[in-house]
Amino acid sequence: MAFKKEVVEIIEPRDIFVGNVKAEITLEEFGEYESEVCANANEIVKKLLVEYDGVIRFNFRHFPLTNIHQRSLKAGEAAVATGQDGKFWEMHNILFANRKNLGTTSLKLYSKEAGVQNKRFLDDLVNATYGWQVQGDLREGLNRGVTTVPTFFVNGERVGKPTYEDIKKEIEDAIKNLKKKGKAPKVAPVIEEEEVEEIIVVAKVPAKSAVKVASKIPVKAAVKTPAKPVAKAASKTPAKAATKQRA
Repeated sequence: MAFKKEVVEIIEPRDIFVGNVKAEITLEEFGEYESEVCANANEIVKKLLVEYDGVIRFNFRHFPLTNIHQRSLKAGEAAVATGQDGKFWEMHNILFANRKNLGTTSLKLYSKEAGVQNKRFLDDLVNATYGWQVQGDLREGLNRGVTTVPTFFVNGERVGKPTYEDIKKEIEDAIKNLKKKGKAPKVAPVIEEEEVEEIIVVAKVPAKSAVKVASKIPVKAAVKTPAKPVAKAASKTPAKAATKQRA
């Protein structure tokens, strides 16, 4: 008797957003979790998500600099793994907060802190189950000319420097372009930093959802819900990236 093998549908990093999932302005970052510069940039992103609440959506792509940060690759895989349970943004922030301690055992503990209940999390991490997803991000970044982290894009246009001022300018330019096309997105009032922190800490992504999940992490998170898995396809450990980190 033949058995039909089913493979789980993996939620790709490019399909995981925070903010308004239907927004016409996408802020995209290629980064990694051991980088202090990326951790600082994450705080800028949080501020922009509140300032442009409902106007933009944010997508994080993995670009581990394994030649200088050996643990960044597994940290990226761990983030993708938690994304399968709708906990990507919780894990995302936890990893940046603990960027100096990203060993495999620690990653397992962080997944529990993020709210992941998957008992196969550690096995998936050891077997590099989500390695191809991280490698896919890395390859795409290289094809788009990324050589440093963090590197930002707004609607596909590369941002000059990963500063609040430069990213904000690109977002404003994108808004102006929309207005020229007869579309005028409304910018929400700026929330004080104390309120921003409260939103980030308190808000949770619901464990179960229909087709898409939406919640405030730090504003609104939205991901595609995978089909119910029966068996997972193993993947190979991706090759290391030989790139340089921005000073």
